[in-house]
Amino acid sequence: MIDEERIAELRVWGFTIIHDVLDKATAARMRDFVIDNTLRIGVEHGYRGTALHLANLVTLDPMFLPVIDHPAVLPYIEAVMGSNLILGSLNARVVRPGDGHQGLHGDVPLDMLRHGDNAPLMMNTVWALTDLNPDNGGTRLVPGSHQSPLRYPPPGLSLPHEMQPEVPAGSVVVFHGQTWHGGGANHTDELRAAMFGHYRNSVWLRFQCDPHDGFREEWLADMTTRQKELLRMTGGVDHRHGADFYER
Repeated sequence: MIDEERIAELRVWGFTIIHDVLDKATAARMRDFVIDNTLRIGVEHGYRGTALHLANLVTLDPMFLPVIDHPAVLPYIEAVMGSNLILGSLNARVVRPGDGHQGLHGDVPLDMLRHGDNAPLMMNTVWALTDLNPDNGGTRLVPGSHQSPLRYPPPGLSLPHEMQPEVPAGSVVVFHGQTWHGGGANHTDELRAAMFGHYRNSVWLRFQCDPHDGFREEWLADMTTRQKELLRMTGGVDHRHGADFYER
């Protein structure tokens, strides 16, 4: 059941937090997989900061598929964006001790920003696999910034209302794609891990990371109808679809 207060938070503040979406065992299993594989095959990710990046989790293990249409999370995205969605990507970010702040930014390109009652073209989710807090540099957000006509805050602009909420492992931050956000600096001696489930309007946009690239056909039998829709797999696994990732 949708909590209307959370919908109001998404519309007014540009984000909301849903607690205890994953049980502790599931969050720990995903955390261990993400950290182990990021250290093994992840890449340096230098977008407005430093971290390790593991792309396209749905192609690496089917345990991540229930994340993309989770009944505690997806209805809030659909309530704001509508049902014409694709999963742009499900990636992971692992922040090491000493990695610094990631610059604040929105995910939507400047010429695609929407305001007022218009649904955004993108929304994002942060799935905490370790506790996120100011010490280890959890996600920072600027409430109300989704209504700005800018993708980034102007240099030197004071942001006294910037927030860095504590998000326990297994909980999820859902935010408007235009909300200014960024990772914080990790001042601890432990790795910080989170997944980012990024949703896009299916009519206008393509994938960020193409899930058809490396997806195993035998996983299709256990997928829900909605998962297949979000991954454009209702007709099965096909050749690569267009994806931003391949143009970088």
